[in-house]
Amino acid sequence: MKTVVGVAVFSVLAAACSGGAAPTAAPTGFDNKSNGLTDEATHQSDLGVFDEFEAIADGLGPLYNAQSCRECHQNPVSGGASQVQELRVGHTTPDGRFRNPEIPINRGAVTIKGRTLVNQRAICPNGAFPDSEIQERVPESENIRTFRLSVNLLGDGFVEAVADSTLIDIARKQCSTERGKICGLVLYVPVLEAPGVTRVGRFGWKNQHASLLSFSADAYLNEMGITNTLQPDEVTDLCNTAAEPNDKTGADGLTDIDHFTRFVRTTKGPARDARQAATPVVRKGEALFAKVGCDICHVAALTTAPAGAQINGGKFVIPAALGNKTFHPYGDFLLHDVGTGDGIVVAMPEHYGRRMAQVNWKELSMERYDSGANRIRTAPLWGVRMRPMLMHDGASLTLHDAIVRHRGEASDVTRRFSELSPTDQDAVVEFLKSL
Repeated sequence: MKTVVGVAVFSVLAAACSGGAAPTAAPTGFDNKSNGLTDEATHQSDLGVFDEFEAIADGLGPLYNAQSCRECHQNPVSGGASQVQELRVGHTTPDGRFRNPEIPINRGAVTIKGRTLVNQRAICPNGAFPDSEIQERVPESENIRTFRLSVNLLGDGFVEAVADSTLIDIARKQCSTERGKICGLVLYVPVLEAPGVTRVGRFGWKNQHASLLSFSADAYLNEMGITNTLQPDEVTDLCNTAAEPNDKTGADGLTDIDHFTRFVRTTKGPARDARQAATPVVRKGEALFAKVGCDICHVAALTTAPAGAQINGGKFVIPAALGNKTFHPYGDFLLHDVGTGDGIVVAMPEHYGRRMAQVNWKELSMERYDSGANRIRTAPLWGVRMRPMLMHDGASLTLHDAIVRHRGEASDVTRRFSELSPTDQDAVVEFLKSL
């Protein structure tokens, strides 16, 4: 049986990096309780910020998708996944290169550029601006059109705490052992709170962020229209009345994006269905899942860097609650072409701000970004049983459909799954239902 990316490999590596101490299990559960990073009162306070409703006076919009973080991340509890979809578009040039859309608003008086996201809501026209028509709509010119499901955030503090070297090693082993047929793309991305610093991306369907604070700042601006210190520029100034940045520092010295970040870092990972997991058919399905090769990308277990390690350009020191912890995401947090890619390249101004070009970012490669057009982050399968719509776009509605939809790098794995007997295929599906 393969040990390309098995639990033992990364547990041994992590133990070596932490001075030989055996890693301990990361806590799981759908209880919105602290994983130990903060006390319970602090975590509940951060949860309140995550759940709070944003209004126009708070800086909502002018263009937005949701009025709270919880609106897109709430199944079965705050921070979980949901079936909320966001719309992304673009087009290709005659030579086949991807280009961001240009979306006219306000009867063509203003054009939104530098983003692939199309916001589905707007704050006006309203009583104060009855003649401003700013709702974004997709022009006919944008012939690449796709939806993406909101991602799970539970347990992402452990994902952030994984060393870059661990993800790089997974990619190297995939490329070598699978002779290039399966080869995860490592993408170095800006850490917004540490200008000039890049890190291996792991958050978002295109791995556009490596830091939870950077991810938070992006979400506040692009999903709710809330400007902040890391993303200070509005998408449009039309109908805008709130003072900038919208996200103000509170009496505790923290902004909302700080509370969001601490909340996510303090969440527990999604728990398995213990009753389902204990059944013989699930144990059989788990073995078959590995035998056909699903675990090459859907890596069962990862271990975080040791407590005290500095990440995100030194802006975050891994605490004991997150350090040297083994967790079970069933994902490699790399980009792969499995035949479902949408052709969209990460839009730099959208995710890193209009001023990012003024900074010299170490190891930033536009060629690698471009090569990710048809690649998507491996969907971590922890908590997958909470999703009635599957894959990054929600277009697969059963677990079996999602499996056989895999092509490209996963073609051989899909073939091996299809060669299993119907009973064995059902066992694999039953295993996935336990995650």
